Amino acid sequence: MDADRLIAWDDELRRAHTRLRAALDATRAALDADADAPHAASDLALFCIGFCSALDGHHRSEDRALFPALREEHPELGEVIDALMQDHSMLTHLLGALRTAVDGGESTETIERHLDGVGAIMESHFRFEEREILAPLRSLHLDRTVRDVLGPL
Repeated sequence: MDADRLIAWDDELRRAHTRLRAALDATRAALDADADAPHAASDLALFCIGFCSALDGHHRSEDRALFPALREEHPELGEVIDALMQDHSMLTHLLGALRTAVDGGESTETIERHLDGVGAIMESHFRFEEREILAPLRSLHLDRTVRDVLGPL
């Protein structure tokens, strides 16, 4: 692992959040597409599955790899990490409800409400995470791949 990797976790986390925001935007665009267009429902399902999988995978990877390493090097962040993990649990529940709505062919308005809820919690979580752990991430020594630590984005 090169020396740049040892000091770049804060940048990698910001990049992951940027990609997840873009995935949410793409899912919203699929929802906004003309409902009468061929394959509109399957396009929405594809974008939803991709977005939901990416966000959920990101959070599972953080819980499994990033947060234990961060907690070990910065035990004073225990309560922050616990709050972040609680957000992950809430987002998993919301993503499950979104998937169910899409799979069940719910109305555009219903799916939009689910996306709004996921988007609001996701953005609040990202801002809190960036505010609280970016500085400690700058010095985090973690010899793992970005994919292992932040998910397959």
